Amino acid sequence: MSDARFGIPGITGATHADQEDPAVRQGQEARLAKVWEAPKGWRYWSAVNNTEVGIWYTATAFAFMLFAGVLGLMMRVQLAVPENDFLSANLYNQAYTLHGTVMMFLFAVPIFEAVAIVILPQMLGARDLPFPRLSAFGYWCFLIGGVFVCGSIFFSSAPTSGWFMYPPLTTQERFTPGYGPDIWLLGLSFIEVASIAAAVELIVGTLKCRPPGMRLNLMPLYAWYVLVVAGMILFAFPPLIAGDILFELERLFNWPFFDPERGGDPILWQHLFWIFGHPEVYIVFLPAIALLAMIVPTFAQRPLLGYSWIVLAAVGTGFLSFGLWAHHMYTTGLPSISLGFFSAASEAVAIPTGVQIFVFLATLLTGRVIYSVPMLFVSGALAIFVLGGLTGVMVAIVPFDWQAHDTYFVVAHLHYVLIGGMLFPVVAGIYYYWPMITGRKLSDRLGKVAFWLMFVGFNLAFLPMHWSGLMGMPRRVWTYPAGLSLDLPNLLSSIGAFVFAAGFLVVVFEALRPRGHLPYAPRNVWNAGTPEWLADTDDKGWGVRSIPLITTRYPLWEQPNFVDDVDKGRFYLPDAEEMQRETLVTGVLDATPAQCLRVPGPTFMTFWAAVLLGAVFIFATFHWWLATMVSMVLATGAIILWLWRGTAIIPEKPTKDVGRGLTLPLYVSGPRSVGWWAMLITMIGDSTAFLSLVFGYYFFFTIHVDFPPADADGPGLFWPLTALALVLAAWLAAQLALRINRAGGVGAARLLMAGGGVLSLAGGAALVYAPFVTGLDPVTHVYPATVWVLAIWTSVHAAVGALMLFYCLARSLAGRMTPVHDIDISNVALYWHFMAATAAIAVATVALFPLAV
Repeated sequence: MSDARFGIPGITGATHADQEDPAVRQGQEARLAKVWEAPKGWRYWSAVNNTEVGIWYTATAFAFMLFAGVLGLMMRVQLAVPENDFLSANLYNQAYTLHGTVMMFLFAVPIFEAVAIVILPQMLGARDLPFPRLSAFGYWCFLIGGVFVCGSIFFSSAPTSGWFMYPPLTTQERFTPGYGPDIWLLGLSFIEVASIAAAVELIVGTLKCRPPGMRLNLMPLYAWYVLVVAGMILFAFPPLIAGDILFELERLFNWPFFDPERGGDPILWQHLFWIFGHPEVYIVFLPAIALLAMIVPTFAQRPLLGYSWIVLAAVGTGFLSFGLWAHHMYTTGLPSISLGFFSAASEAVAIPTGVQIFVFLATLLTGRVIYSVPMLFVSGALAIFVLGGLTGVMVAIVPFDWQAHDTYFVVAHLHYVLIGGMLFPVVAGIYYYWPMITGRKLSDRLGKVAFWLMFVGFNLAFLPMHWSGLMGMPRRVWTYPAGLSLDLPNLLSSIGAFVFAAGFLVVVFEALRPRGHLPYAPRNVWNAGTPEWLADTDDKGWGVRSIPLITTRYPLWEQPNFVDDVDKGRFYLPDAEEMQRETLVTGVLDATPAQCLRVPGPTFMTFWAAVLLGAVFIFATFHWWLATMVSMVLATGAIILWLWRGTAIIPEKPTKDVGRGLTLPLYVSGPRSVGWWAMLITMIGDSTAFLSLVFGYYFFFTIHVDFPPADADGPGLFWPLTALALVLAAWLAAQLALRINRAGGVGAARLLMAGGGVLSLAGGAALVYAPFVTGLDPVTHVYPATVWVLAIWTSVHAAVGALMLFYCLARSLAGRMTPVHDIDISNVALYWHFMAATAAIAVATVALFPLAV
């Protein structure tokens, strides 16, 4: 590429070093190896490299999956014969609730993020993702939350009400005594922190850490899917978080959001849950399709056909998936027009899904297919998923759904979709990428044994469930009477489940058995064309020897001398002269080099921050409020310390020669910095959660003729408007602080930061004082409860905004923030745009809207 933005043609490596000198290259490699080396001994657990964290993440997700699989087998033993007493009814309820919960929250979604953390940087030719410590923090949150939720069954305290936790069955103590629903809600809320943290990391990584020249239309399809799915997580998980907040407020403090006797409505929970729950199916399915999009071209020995079509199909599937949530609610009495709309949307999603399947088939038909174990699992995945998709179209039709709703037909459908659409592709990915990660291949012979056991066992287990479901066998029953002709299909399903499990255990055996005595596989053993196969079989921790310049979608196939140029350090960042971990940041659209980013190294701070934050959720579950408050303070302190020591560090020089005659800045702020993008994406997710709470307010307005009740005193006008004025003044102070600091007025900027923080605290206090002073009791009716929850949400965010401004003030006083190095206040000013909008919407909803109706 001759474009000057990518360097000077003819220059290789750093301008002051002879890149063709073997001694120079040897020195560079030694420094890179030292810098990117994982810690040894007990300090290994402080590692933050994407490879270490991604492998931990993957192994932990599979461990949870195996645990849930054992629970599933216990259920199948119980249902193998009628009137069985292998499990008690209570233990069966715990088993099926945890089976669904763990499979969806602790395996299906996390495995996508885990695999992406491992292979995405390699695929992008990056040394690491932009926030490696955030990845590590997310992993520890995932592990702690998962152990907490799974461990509850050993104390007979696991939730018993299904993975969807429908109220009022779960919100009222008389129906579900004990801590089960609280463990589910608070444990999973903690795990959602990990999911959103990973989503932020993956979005920013995909947008800003691509190698030079890799425009959006040159990205590997896997990266496109990561972008789409991480974006979906950002919009799908926050409504569930909002629902969790309402749910737990009802359980802990008797605020009646779902209690019809006091104006609440349990259907609101179903809306919030399925706005999350249905996109989650595609959050699970699309990353698996992404693996197929990488495997199929390799074994078809040709580029994937219809690149643009499959990208559009992935985006279209993600978009449409948010319009389908109500097809889980056909039997709740929705209006006919809603049923028609959601039925049509549910069928329409088959179109982009079908496009992706046909693209794979067309690529295989036009290529010269090499038959291998990964392709065997790909073939099985396509066959099973298509069957699951067809039954999905059936249940999308309202009259059929009314007949099949809550029967084993739906159990069969969802397992065909999830196992065919996710598990088989993941196993295909394991066999495909294992040589890249470990350097050695898995056994072809055992791989074929595993496939046939899994394929036959799966169909034997779940195909009969269509039959038993249509015969009327309901879901989630502990046992069933003899003489209903359900004995045979249930027995076949149970046998099939064990055959399927045997096949998967072969895969587990393959993964765990020692193979250090086996020779390394050849580099790029499958002759793939995408950049992740630059990885050497002897992993040195640095990812790629030099960050490449990309001009095609399959550079290993189409760019001459590509691997040798990378290995000889002829591209970017071939050295680590300052002994710092570095990678490149590029432009969002055209991947123009923009910054040499220094990423932080190993630390235990992420572990302790996760432990302390986990303690907040765990102590709250058992109502140990003092311990909860102490943990909250300590967790906040740990996170501040982590940020203080590891972010926005002022470099020893302004620029660096990154190679090929290109000099880049070491420090940038505003929209050019990865931190600004992380704040933007986080706040989009945060705003989605807030708007979900606002949705709750207007939901009650639409279903009640008297909401707000005629005799209810609202929060009034004076205090809400005062709060809004104070928050807007704080917003103005934050914006002025950014500009004045950047112009050199450090003293005035400090005053604005301090003043803005005080104004923010005053605004938050005024907003919660409004319902307090007017006597709104959140226990009596859903209206005051809804007003209170919006006021508290906004006030907490005002307090966080104040904390951020005080943090910037401290950084300025400590000399860690200057007029030139202003990442902190730049990001905080961005936060305050969202904060001002949040306050305006909250005040308009609780104080002004009642005046207009």
